[in-house]
Amino acid sequence: MAKGEGSESGSAAGLLPTGILQAAERPAQVKEPKKKQQLSICNKLCYAVGGAPYQVTGCALGFFLQIYLLDVAQVDPFSASIILFVGRAWDAFTDPLVGFCISKSSWTRLGRLMPWIIFSTPLAIIAYFLIWFVPDFPQGQALWYLLFYCLFETLVTCFHVPYSALTMFISTEQSERDSATAYRMTVEVLGTVLGTAIQGQIVGQADTPCLQDPNGSALASEGTNHTQSATSLKETQNAYLLAAGVIASIYVICAVILTLGVREQREPYETQQAEPMSFFRGLRLVMSHGPYVKLIAGFLFTSLAFMLVEGNFALFCTYTLGFRNEFQNLLLAIMLSATFTIPIWQWFLTRYGKKTAVYIGISSAVPFLILVAFMKSNLIITYVVAVAAGISVAAAFLLPWSMLPDVIDDFHLKQPQSHGTEPIFFSFYVFFTKFASGVSLGISTLSLDFAGYQTRGCSQPARVKFTLKMLVTIAPIVLILLGLLLFKLYPIDEEKRRQNKKDLQALREEASSSGCSDTDSTELARIL
Repeated sequence: MAKGEGSESGSAAGLLPTGILQAAERPAQVKEPKKKQQLSICNKLCYAVGGAPYQVTGCALGFFLQIYLLDVAQVDPFSASIILFVGRAWDAFTDPLVGFCISKSSWTRLGRLMPWIIFSTPLAIIAYFLIWFVPDFPQGQALWYLLFYCLFETLVTCFHVPYSALTMFISTEQSERDSATAYRMTVEVLGTVLGTAIQGQIVGQADTPCLQDPNGSALASEGTNHTQSATSLKETQNAYLLAAGVIASIYVICAVILTLGVREQREPYETQQAEPMSFFRGLRLVMSHGPYVKLIAGFLFTSLAFMLVEGNFALFCTYTLGFRNEFQNLLLAIMLSATFTIPIWQWFLTRYGKKTAVYIGISSAVPFLILVAFMKSNLIITYVVAVAAGISVAAAFLLPWSMLPDVIDDFHLKQPQSHGTEPIFFSFYVFFTKFASGVSLGISTLSLDFAGYQTRGCSQPARVKFTLKMLVTIAPIVLILLGLLLFKLYPIDEEKRRQNKKDLQALREEASSSGCSDTDSTELARIL
């Protein structure tokens, strides 16, 4: 019997490679702790550059599309309000739709998110260019702008939703993701500066014609002035096309840098999941997660406040303050101020916590909005207010995207078997903010129509000026205060965030060791 056992052992030993036997004979070694996954500055910059296309195009559309439709394309205010509302509402609807499609996407050699970014880019720049083109058929202009506005928003969503979700796949380290997010926010605010500078400075060089007297006593479109007005209007239209071409080129360059410089990484515990979760089950779990609901509710109101300012700022500067030739420079001052203060806010939230940064950063806009509401038109004071407002804009840019990964980490701890939900988190956050912005733009443009807005007027009635002041000052102040009250309910403070980080790291290490054990057993069975 003993001889038989010895021969069986010798036979098995003859089948196994020497390396396997030597590894089996060695005593078990204590597993060294896994080193932190560090992202290089180059990786962070390449990732950050990917946020610029959405901000450059979004800034140009947000600040200039309303005044372009009213004064350059000469669309009536009611049709313009329909275009702006339906376009933003459709944009909001496409976010969860694209999130659903991404959650059903399988991993490829390029990753799960990158193919969406790559293939949507060329179509998006074509649609964007056609938004700023004035067709020769006046009767169908509203339909033209509505069609290409909705098409572009769909395609840019196919770029931005996977890019936003990419935050969770560039590193498993919370600190690295926060650092990459700060890089991203800096570049995105820089993107708004580029969008404002390119669109504003190119368009500002053209002299947009206006009607001197809306009542018809001395119109610029009579006699010789009619030819000059038509020529000037054509120059303005060409200026918008030139700006669109420059911005489209930036879009392509940034997409190429992102594709070449960033690599997606899968979570260790995600690879062990046998079957992906259905979208609607994932949506139900996401929308029942308390911290997520409270976070998007707070930022819904604060984002809506800044979007009201963004959408009506050009008209406010032109007609209420009387700075027709200065509004693009005021926009540039706001965005440059925001760009330089992003690193300061990143240091502040690291030092004092994200909730504290929310209260101080976003509320700092309120005194300056009050000052704008009650002061008389003064260019120097307006520039001072613009620079100060940029500080609050920087906080509004940085904080939502810095806090959302904390909510997702908290969700993963409470639902450890629920993976592939990251696109749902990001897409529905963007859905609510975009839908609210669509409602705000539609209502604000419709309010101007009811107030008696005069298309291409060199001046506007007192009711229009008062409406613009309410839309840019009082309404945003109320929305900011409501948003800050809702942030009191947000449960993830710094202590909770640090505890989540420790628990999540323990979960990853357990999953990694389990994965290595399963791999070794599978390899040994295959050899035998």
